[in-house]
Amino acid sequence: MLKRKLHKAALIVGSFVFMAASSDTTARTSRSDHSASFRAIHDSLSVLTHTFDAEGYCICTPVDATRILDNAPRIVLNRNVTQFVNDHHKRNATSLDKIKADREARFTLIDSVFTKHMLPVELKYLAVIESKLDTRAVSRVGAKGMWQFMPSTARLCGLTVKGKYDERLYAYKSTVAAAKYLAYLYRLFDDWLLTIAAYNSGPGYVYAAIKKSGSRNFWVLQRFLPLETRNHVKKYISVHYYYEGHGGMTTLTKSERLDHINAVALFIEKQKAKEEEDETTVDSTSISTETVKLSQE
Repeated sequence: MLKRKLHKAALIVGSFVFMAASSDTTARTSRSDHSASFRAIHDSLSVLTHTFDAEGYCICTPVDATRILDNAPRIVLNRNVTQFVNDHHKRNATSLDKIKADREARFTLIDSVFTKHMLPVELKYLAVIESKLDTRAVSRVGAKGMWQFMPSTARLCGLTVKGKYDERLYAYKSTVAAAKYLAYLYRLFDDWLLTIAAYNSGPGYVYAAIKKSGSRNFWVLQRFLPLETRNHVKKYISVHYYYEGHGGMTTLTKSERLDHINAVALFIEKQKAKEEEDETTVDSTSISTETVKLSQE
């Protein structure tokens, strides 16, 4: 009888010692792994082409996250462009609806090409601003096609422009050229708003605006860009919000993009920590229950 009681006491003490040791080990491991875990999550998010659900939540977050927490990261329209977007939507809603209804196949084509070139598919909305997705569009300065290439830029991007033969007017070939050019511009600026500005005016104007303003933030340097160019960027943001119902990575400055990635990484890390904490609580509860049962025998 005495041996049995001693055995029970040993089990109880051992259980509590195990729980305390496990808790301490978990805490130390959690602290040491947190930085590495956050960095791994952050780095993986940095190379992803982020997409968003119908409510504007980044799909990089856990499936149930938006139903659990109210602070899941979302992209908010920059206050510098809020009024412009509202006015643009009011003036152009009918036209934008017609473009989407009549030229859905063009959107599908662009999606396919941009996905192959690892570009955000939302950049297709730039073609809406450029030409309303009209392959025969011609500007007053000689830009042609769905992507409104000037002859020199078209040739630079691999298109043939010679006499009556003009590949700027070919939907597929011009879209491949646009993908190459957008990728090139993004490598120069590492910022989608500056990339879109450079697509309109050329990189030279953007570099000049950066130098004059002393900033690489579009909302700071925009006043040093031609009016057409800064409105071009704002129209792109407006069309993106109209068709998607929310913003995306291409509607952000570089600093805003990095802030979003950090917010998503932190959110995921907190979700993981919460899940691990819940699992530890369940394990501890199970051990406590077993201990109580042993003490009652």
